[in-house]
Amino acid sequence: MNTSQMVTPFHLSRKAVIYIRQSTPHQVISHQESLRLQYALKHRALSLGWNEKDIEIIDTDLGLSGAATHHREGFKNMLSRVTLGEVGIILSCEVTRLCRNCSDWYPLLDICGYKRCLIADNDGIYDPGTPNGRLLLGLKGQLSELELHTIRSRMTAGLLNKAQRGDLALTLPVGLIRDKQGIVSKDPHSQIQSCIDMTFSTFLRVRSASKVLQYFNKQGLCIPRRNSFGDLIWEKPSVHAILSILKNPAYAGAFVYGRTQFVRNDLSGGKAFAKRLPMDQWKIMVKDKYPAYITWEVFEKIQAMLKDNYAEYDRNKSRGVPKEGAALLHGIVYCGECGHKMLVQYKRGTRYLCNSLRQQYQVPVCQFTPADPIDSKVVKAFFEALSPSEIDAYAQSLEKQKQIDEQTDQAHRQQIQRLRYQAALAQRQFDQVDPDNRLVAAELERRWENALNELKQAEVSYEKQKKQERIAHIPKELEEAFRSIGQKIPELWGTIILSTSTKKALIRSLIDKVVIHRLYRDQVQTRIVWKGGATTTIKIPIPVGSFGELSSAKDIEHLILELESHGLSDEQIAHQLTTQGYRSPMREQFLPSTVKGIRLKHRVMRTPSQSHPRKVSGYLTVPQIAQQVEVSVHWIYDRIHNGCIQIRKDPKTKLYLFPDEVSTIELFQKLKKDQMKRIQF
Repeated sequence: MNTSQMVTPFHLSRKAVIYIRQSTPHQVISHQESLRLQYALKHRALSLGWNEKDIEIIDTDLGLSGAATHHREGFKNMLSRVTLGEVGIILSCEVTRLCRNCSDWYPLLDICGYKRCLIADNDGIYDPGTPNGRLLLGLKGQLSELELHTIRSRMTAGLLNKAQRGDLALTLPVGLIRDKQGIVSKDPHSQIQSCIDMTFSTFLRVRSASKVLQYFNKQGLCIPRRNSFGDLIWEKPSVHAILSILKNPAYAGAFVYGRTQFVRNDLSGGKAFAKRLPMDQWKIMVKDKYPAYITWEVFEKIQAMLKDNYAEYDRNKSRGVPKEGAALLHGIVYCGECGHKMLVQYKRGTRYLCNSLRQQYQVPVCQFTPADPIDSKVVKAFFEALSPSEIDAYAQSLEKQKQIDEQTDQAHRQQIQRLRYQAALAQRQFDQVDPDNRLVAAELERRWENALNELKQAEVSYEKQKKQERIAHIPKELEEAFRSIGQKIPELWGTIILSTSTKKALIRSLIDKVVIHRLYRDQVQTRIVWKGGATTTIKIPIPVGSFGELSSAKDIEHLILELESHGLSDEQIAHQLTTQGYRSPMREQFLPSTVKGIRLKHRVMRTPSQSHPRKVSGYLTVPQIAQQVEVSVHWIYDRIHNGCIQIRKDPKTKLYLFPDEVSTIELFQKLKKDQMKRIQF
């Protein structure tokens, strides 16, 4: 029976929808009485006059929070039904069941008011289309949103207070365990401890997470991980697994809260994802809270190395991992014009290119320069800085390799011991089962066989590794080179002993960065910034395409003519220019051929054949015609070769001879002015 004046036959002609929701799956299971009260709203709909067949219950959003609507399919279904004009009333125990966010609540009120749909809760019935109804429902929506904020703030305050002391029981990484009293200690499993120690020590040695992965795969070692249920498993390593160990501050003994921040993809409330924050933005950090595998100083060093390895030049300005590219200064060379990091281009030979301003503002490239001259001079300066040092690298390398071999051998032995235990456990489980129960016995037998196969593979891998670890005898001269590495590195530099990546790592050990500034077309000013802040500035000549591109071309021409007037030969002039610091366009020294080219350009001849052009009676030679027509000799020869000038060489003189007539010069003048396409003699 209808007990409300707000419910009219118009509303009774539509459906009555009962919306049921609880915020978490735990509430669905434990708060059964609340669930019964929500389902009991069906009796209220009957009392308001709706037939049982016109009452629908939407309970697909059980266990979902009301803070947003993008993940609630039941709410979306109800909203679409209201929009189509199929719903006369929406019933819920409280309006908080519908929405706890005003940005979702008010659009619902607008649609219900437009479609004349009522909203009812335990306190009464409201018409969103009337001012009083919209006022009351608006106040309830705001109170619901405030209540959610209050509940969250109350819970978060206690959590943060506990986190400030480092007592918040966060999930611990593999290698750390928490007992029933809440005390954290290292995992008693010795292989887990050894594997984590080996991960850190290997990274500090090879300086790259991918190289740590390569080393573990080469040794056939597994690493401990936790599956989605929190159980310990051993699996093949991955870059993500290695990085999760290297980046976790808990291994340095620090309790950290707020390493990530949840953000949404868009303003419409899309799916949230965790964004990792930099170390200086972590909310809470309490050091020396857990037993540490490494010190905090080592952890900070590892984070700096990881950040530096990440080759994002434009934003992070990091150097990247030394690779096998030909450019030795890749990642540490900067532009002296704009200050941005320069890239390496291998398309037209190895060269350094400043492309930052071009990417941002579409302006021309700031500067580019060949890499080889810069690299050679910087390497020479590196050798000069390294030569005074005397390091017994041979003894240190043997001692370090011995420690690595011992650590690797221990990891192999612990892995075999673990697999033997698993095989023995699988055998005991198989022996205890009833043989007639084949459904269980077959599965246990399969597990036993898999455990034995894994054990056999580990033993074979261990034996193979033991054979490879035998230290080969090295030549006496190489041993001496290692014992005086500071003086012998220049000798080893050009051999296959040092890879390109090793050379780059050696350079970076002393040099922080190199700033280059192209002063002229043929000269680059290079400033080397050493570790510690000291600088060295040198001017480096670089090759150019022609003599005219040399910055001192005019001075060189004047000097060549002056020296030639004193009777010096081309070789003597070239040697004197080299000693004075001049050079040819493509060489570091001055070539006699360059001297000859400049001398001939100014028509300074040496031999009788050069002192005067050859003359043949009744004919004109190519140089004679070139002089009269005012073109170059090459211009005429080029047109002879492509057929524009058709003539054959004289069989006696082996020269191109043209008739000594005025018409010959006139023909060449017309050809020069493109008034003729072809002439024939």
